Amino acid sequence: MYARGSDGRTSLGAGSDFAELLDALGQLGESEQRRQELRTLLVRTTTSTGSGLLALLSPSTQHALSAALADPALLDEELLAAMRTAVSDVNRQVGSIPFVRLQLMLAPLVESCRQLLHADVPAPLLADLQAIAAQTYTLAGRAAFETRDDDASRALYAQATAAAGNTGLPWQRAVVHISHALVTLYSAPGLEQARLLADAAVRDAQAGQSPTVRARAHALQAEIAARSGAAKHAKAALDLAWYDITSDRDGDPAGQSFSPAHLHGFEGVTSLYTGDPAQAHDYFAHAAQALNTPRERVQQAIVTTDQALARIRLNDPQAAAQLLHECIDAAASTSGRVAAIRVRRARSGLRPWRRENWFAELDDHLIDSLGA
Repeated sequence: MYARGSDGRTSLGAGSDFAELLDALGQLGESEQRRQELRTLLVRTTTSTGSGLLALLSPSTQHALSAALADPALLDEELLAAMRTAVSDVNRQVGSIPFVRLQLMLAPLVESCRQLLHADVPAPLLADLQAIAAQTYTLAGRAAFETRDDDASRALYAQATAAAGNTGLPWQRAVVHISHALVTLYSAPGLEQARLLADAAVRDAQAGQSPTVRARAHALQAEIAARSGAAKHAKAALDLAWYDITSDRDGDPAGQSFSPAHLHGFEGVTSLYTGDPAQAHDYFAHAAQALNTPRERVQQAIVTTDQALARIRLNDPQAAAQLLHECIDAAASTSGRVAAIRVRRARSGLRPWRRENWFAELDDHLIDSLGA
């Protein structure tokens, strides 16, 4: 009732009755997690009926955005704040809503950023607009990758890199490089392109003011080094990542977007590829248990799939298959491409046991849920 306006349209954005309701619930002592769950439920319901991004923008914000697109001189800080909140809202739905819906929600914001960046907007607002555009393009690039549109993904990441480079904040461009490197691992042959992007991310992160982003960049560098067999390089990068993640992060502009739980997952991958599957399994189990928010569901599925691969290498294939059943469900519900790829790779490691009944059950589940 609070999410629906007098005109019958759903509105969840700043200034809406629903936003006021959430604020009131918070004042009455309701937890942030419960309020976020309620918001996620409403966003999921709204996107299923096709309302998309417009539901995240109040009617006044929609009007202001239309006016700014017609006359860029009308762009102001209030509208930029609403756009920033909208893209953050979409980002928080990763893991709760299929990527194809997220892509549809982002499309109007992507086009709005493109038009405004090519217009004569007020100069003092340009850096903030570039930052919002970089975040929007990066998220849209990932969504395009997850929906298997690699050409669109590459184009969006190129635009994100350019926009982030114009903010004057190197850590923001590092964030773009990290995301781009991760999708490149699964959309380009070999490791070289991903390695170049990870190295660029480290350079920008070191020039920036975010220990969180530095930790994330070093962790990615460690994974790529481990995959290429460079164990010493991988360990050195992990040590740097731990140094950054355990440093004082008060006031970090990237917030808590990367945690020790995420880093344990990278430690597991490093151990897996440098020859210690038992240690890798423990790292994966620890990370999977800690990655328990809706936003982390995709990452949890990836980590659990890697945990299954470690069990295969420990000669416990049936236990690995049990884990893969969970991963298949998560990959299907989020339409996560990386999780699905990791599941199929782990499944291929179970081929020596293909005559077992539990293997046939896994294959049936895989075909029914992911189509292959």
